Amino acid sequence: MRFTAESKVKDIAVSNPRARQVLEDAGVDYCCGGGKSLHDACSGAGISPAEILERLRKNSREVRAGAANWASVPLSELTRHIREKHHQYVRSAIPQIQKLLAKVKAKHASVHPELSAIEELFAKIAREMIMHMQKEEQILFPYIDAVENALRSGGLIEPPFFQSVRNPIQSMMREHDSAGDLVRQVRAATGNYAPPENACASFTALYDDLRRFEADLHEHVHLENNVLFPRAVEAEAAIL
Repeated sequence: MRFTAESKVKDIAVSNPRARQVLEDAGVDYCCGGGKSLHDACSGAGISPAEILERLRKNSREVRAGAANWASVPLSELTRHIREKHHQYVRSAIPQIQKLLAKVKAKHASVHPELSAIEELFAKIAREMIMHMQKEEQILFPYIDAVENALRSGGLIEPPFFQSVRNPIQSMMREHDSAGDLVRQVRAATGNYAPPENACASFTALYDDLRRFEADLHEHVHLENNVLFPRAVEAEAAIL
């Protein structure tokens, strides 16, 4: 598929895993800002669309063999993937990062006061993400799976208390925006996850873990905003 500077970033991200990695490596927002054109998204990231398009061309033949095409797999498989890969990762990473943050802060906060701000920001991310995932797992994902089952079987589905899947989706997307803003603040506070000169192993590990957390969040939000949610709206419209 050929892309231009006017292509939607979300369409590029959906096309294949390598394209998404190109955007991630360049700092181009393809999850919360997926509705922007490549031109506008690159302007925010401080990189030229031509450079991204060239990288996309170079990587167009490097799609991983066997990588799932999330735009076409059953919705229940996609919701399961999100729960098992991203939700489980977040739940395991949060206490590990918080423990490491406390350790590094106790030793280095006198010289690096930014660690206190990072700890507060990450605590807010943790609270928001835990509540967010619970709502998805207990309300939104089961409903999406039920819609797919009804569509497949030709059966009926009882209208949900939230009236339309669009309503919880809009709420989830607002929460995605909030989480995305918080991780951008963490990135800024860490100087793009660059540990100070002569940083100890724990300090370096902390910034590596925070970088990994941000990258996972980007992929997580991308799969929901750009793939799962539009498909769920379409599926619901076909049965209601």
